[in-house]
Amino acid sequence: MELELIARKTVLLVDDSPDNLVLMNDLLKDLYKVKVANSGEKALRIASTGQPPDVVLLDVMMPEMDGYEVCRRLKADPATRNIPIIFLTAKTEVEDEKLGLDLGAVDYITKPISPPITLARVRNHLMLKEHADFLRDQNEYLEQEVRERTREVVAIQDVTILAMASMAETRDSETGNHIRRTQFYVKALAERLKGHPRFGAVLTDSYINLLFKSAPLHDIGKVGIPDRILLKPGRFEPHEFEIMKTHTTLGRAAIEHAERSLGTPMAFLSIAKEIAYSHQEKWDGSGYPEGLAGAKIPVSARLMAVADVYDALISRRVYKDGMPHEKAVQIIIEGKGKHFDPDVIDAFVGLQEEFRAIAARFHDTDHDMAEKKAQIERLTKA
Repeated sequence: MELELIARKTVLLVDDSPDNLVLMNDLLKDLYKVKVANSGEKALRIASTGQPPDVVLLDVMMPEMDGYEVCRRLKADPATRNIPIIFLTAKTEVEDEKLGLDLGAVDYITKPISPPITLARVRNHLMLKEHADFLRDQNEYLEQEVRERTREVVAIQDVTILAMASMAETRDSETGNHIRRTQFYVKALAERLKGHPRFGAVLTDSYINLLFKSAPLHDIGKVGIPDRILLKPGRFEPHEFEIMKTHTTLGRAAIEHAERSLGTPMAFLSIAKEIAYSHQEKWDGSGYPEGLAGAKIPVSARLMAVADVYDALISRRVYKDGMPHEKAVQIIIEGKGKHFDPDVIDAFVGLQEEFRAIAARFHDTDHDMAEKKAQIERLTKA
């Protein structure tokens, strides 16, 4: 069975001498499918056309393109780099053999050849290639499986986050588009700031990806706020505002509970906890829940603070119209160094037209607002 398997393999003979080609063909033709080339150019053409050969027996000394150059080109081409190359040559110097092996050849047979030794070496290298191809196929299969499982895990993360965020949105006066808008605002800010000396160490590409995923959970804690407060159209009374402020701690607690259920810390949930808990902190320390100030506020929360306030200002609500973009931008700029990190505001100013475009892309339609109004009416009557 093993010999039958090898017998189906293709050997490419490359030599400018017709006599040598006839000699080698007679030696190999009963065991293998043999292709011949009398020049380097023809050898490269045969090797790269159709099914590649399984092994190449290559003469070194040929006119125009020698065997070393043929070997270099075969090894440089992804389609042919894994084909075993055996040099057949009259050159017997150690330096010549070393050069051939350094170029990627697997063996070096000197002329005049010994037929039994040549057949044995061809056979052995074909067997080695068979095993190498099997392992390579297995590795490619396993890599594909890992990619597929990774895609599944990522999809589960995305669905979980959006499901949790949508649950919070069903009890709020904001539409689902608020979630999408703030996601893209935060990502835009992070991309702008990732080269900044103060932010570069945190805002890596992988962190920004997790930040984008986690942003929808910034208000997850609102599911724990009573409807009479959460859906109130006017200003909160002081005691109502104190209750409303607990959405930050409730949000972190909800995510921590989900994390404990998973049994292991998850990077995307760690960022989500930061955002949910600290996005109402202010740069000057006047925010809540802890009154953190300056760089003590997590970067993720500083970015979300700007995104959340901008969207709250420009977006329609059931009980109010949105503010013009220009006025919202001015209000946010006025909060520089007080409500917001000054460097984040500088980035926001440079991105204000992108913010406007994101808001337009995910705008709330009349249908969205009608659905939200009906939803609020159902909740307040329950």
